[in-house]
Amino acid sequence: MRPADRRGFTLVELMIVVIVVGVLAAVAVPMYQVTAERSKASEATAALGSLRDVMRTHYAEFGRYADASFTDGARVTVGGVLGMSDFDLRGRYFSSECYTFSGAPVANSFTIECDGSASVATKGAEVSTIVVTIDQSGELTYVW
Repeated sequence: MRPADRRGFTLVELMIVVIVVGVLAAVAVPMYQVTAERSKASEATAALGSLRDVMRTHYAEFGRYADASFTDGARVTVGGVLGMSDFDLRGRYFSSECYTFSGAPVANSFTIECDGSASVATKGAEVSTIVVTIDQSGELTYVW
C-alpha cells in the first residue's frame, strides 16, 4: 500500500485534538460556574434593589432610614416597618430569612445584606456561599 492511499488520523494528530479539547474545557468550565453563580445572585440583586427603594421611601416619609431598633432584630420583614412581607422576598434561591439590614437613622445610612446560607428556599443549598450587600447609595458588593 502506498502512503497516499492511507486514510485516517495518526495517533499524534488524535492526541493533539484531545489536548486542545482538554484545554478548552479547563477554561470553559470555571467561566460557566461563575456565570451560573451570577445568574443566581441576580435574584438577590433585584430584591435588594426593591428594598433600597423601600428604604428611600421610608426616608422621604419620615426623614430617616429605618434601622434594626424598629423591629425584632435586623430581619427586613419583621414587624412590617418597611411594608414588605415575607412573601415579597420569597424566591427560588433566596428566602426572606436571608435579608437583614443594619444602620442608624442618625447617620442617614444603611446596609442591606442577603446571605444565602440562611436560605430555606427550594434551591437554597445552591446559594449557600453567596452574600450580596447594597448600601444607601446603591453600591452592590458580591462575595462568592
